[in-house]
Amino acid sequence: MNNFWPVKVLRFVSIFFICAVLFAAMMYPGGNIHDPDQVGYSFTHNFLSDLGGYQSHSNKTNFISSFFFNMSMFFFIAVGFAFVKIQALFKDDPLTSKLAMLGSLFFLIGTVFFAGVGLTPYDLYLEPHVFFAVNAFRLMVPASLIYVIVLLRSDIDNRFALITAIYLLLVLAYTIYLQFAGNPLENAEEMVRQATMQKLISIASVLSIFSLSFAFQRRIDSLHTT
Repeated sequence: MNNFWPVKVLRFVSIFFICAVLFAAMMYPGGNIHDPDQVGYSFTHNFLSDLGGYQSHSNKTNFISSFFFNMSMFFFIAVGFAFVKIQALFKDDPLTSKLAMLGSLFFLIGTVFFAGVGLTPYDLYLEPHVFFAVNAFRLMVPASLIYVIVLLRSDIDNRFALITAIYLLLVLAYTIYLQFAGNPLENAEEMVRQATMQKLISIASVLSIFSLSFAFQRRIDSLHTT
């Protein structure tokens, strides 16, 4: 197998997401849920989804930010298709192969949900937008758990399994917090907590995917030498 899907696609989507979000934040007209007069974009007072709205919270057209943010989210579907290819890297062991297939299925569905976030701007399709956003991270829990096991059962350096395990704990904690958290629309302090946590878990997600590209490169190299 070549490294286009397992390595290049994962790295491209990760880097593109970071660059696109930074540019979208720079171009965001301003405002947040509780303060339409806020200048520009705030790490602690704006959700990532604010970048993808048809209009900003200051009621200004948000075309540039929404274009880049929503496109970066839609590109995550490529990561899901990459995992369909990635599971073939572990076909030499029947149990590991089955686990990889299951883990890849969760990654595929999860990344389709992330793409759904980009296809449903919050100010036009709030209910499906929230559904995709919340459940995308929930799907990363079983996906990451299964791939931790897959990595541990393979000849790949265990440090990649450790990185994925750390991400698993972070995303699990995040999803549990959201289950019991208050409504950010009603509480400004809760908005700050959730907006900050959302960005941190998003960064962790991208770093985890980027890290896995190196793990899969090691696996490809190993298969080519045997």
